[in-house]
Amino acid sequence: MKNLLFVSAILLLVIALLVSCENATNDTLVQDDLGNAPAGTLIPDQYIVVLDNSFAKTSAAAAAEMALMYEMEIGYTWDVIRAFSAKVPANKIDALKADPRVKYVEQDQVFRLPDIPVEENMSKVTAQTTPWGITRVGGAGNGVGKTAWIIDSGIDLDHPDLTVDVARSVNYTTEKNADDLNGHGTHCAGIVAAKNNDIGTIGVAAGATVVAVKVLNRKGSGTTTSVINGVNYVASKAAVGDAANISIGGGISTTLDNAVIALAQKGIKVSVAAGNESQNANNCSPARANHANIYTISAIDNTNKFAYFSNYANPPIDYAAPGVNILSLYKGGGTATMSGTSMAAPHVCGILLLGNVTTDGYAISDPDGNPDPIAHR
Repeated sequence: MKNLLFVSAILLLVIALLVSCENATNDTLVQDDLGNAPAGTLIPDQYIVVLDNSFAKTSAAAAAEMALMYEMEIGYTWDVIRAFSAKVPANKIDALKADPRVKYVEQDQVFRLPDIPVEENMSKVTAQTTPWGITRVGGAGNGVGKTAWIIDSGIDLDHPDLTVDVARSVNYTTEKNADDLNGHGTHCAGIVAAKNNDIGTIGVAAGATVVAVKVLNRKGSGTTTSVINGVNYVASKAAVGDAANISIGGGISTTLDNAVIALAQKGIKVSVAAGNESQNANNCSPARANHANIYTISAIDNTNKFAYFSNYANPPIDYAAPGVNILSLYKGGGTATMSGTSMAAPHVCGILLLGNVTTDGYAISDPDGNPDPIAHR
């Protein structure tokens, strides 16, 4: 019996050490190849386990304690919310859901960037251009010394028009590092913080430091788990005065919403894309998350017209910002023109780094009949 207890104790210790790894980038729960599965696709046997408030143990301790009982493969544990990710055998999931230590269990799902046409403009990097969106929100300000956390597909780590904090950048995909192999994250980072120099573009908070929090792979695919990983990381590292940008959306995830709200409660201002499905933003996470420090952003074109693709509804949408034919930086040291609420949100992220958001007019033809105020600095 003593030997059995000793072995059990060792097993629990090993499990605890495994689940406490903050940056386990090769974790089987973060899939590099999700194929062409659309956003919202449920991933078999992958779950997020949220602990009941009455259960006092930490997420890591709870995961270690419950792993053997339910034959679970533990993935990540989170401090921003009391939860962990796990692969759970089909014959154990009902018992896990009924465990009094568990508040609820949410099945992991695919989060994916929309298929946005990209016009690469590699030849334009030799002369600085001020994109129309930067002008529309009040022009570029001095962001040097401020920090934006870009939760996305990574950032081109050596782009000459960005100041990237490589040391604090992190990767939650199975790719090699936080370098952007998709282009989307670099584009968002450029809108926030492209330098005021003689190349590329200029950002709203020009010259601000950007940190790559890579949760989507080169195909623009990730999971609820990978996105929560990113939010949890920012919550553990960011300081009051920093801002985060989340130009990612998917189906409804209460856990992701709560993680973003918990990040906001720490004093970090978060700009979130409303989504590009021409639907009510309350059907999408984390767009529907509400808090005084969360800013959900719809998109307009250069005539102030509400973008045909943009999600709508106020709440949760707080402001509209430029999101059609937006020139910004791109992977490989270049620039590109893209459209989406993904581009609208980082305009507001840059404003938040510089101070408070003001308004200048209203979106024209907002489909919900309650025109979103246009963000301005």
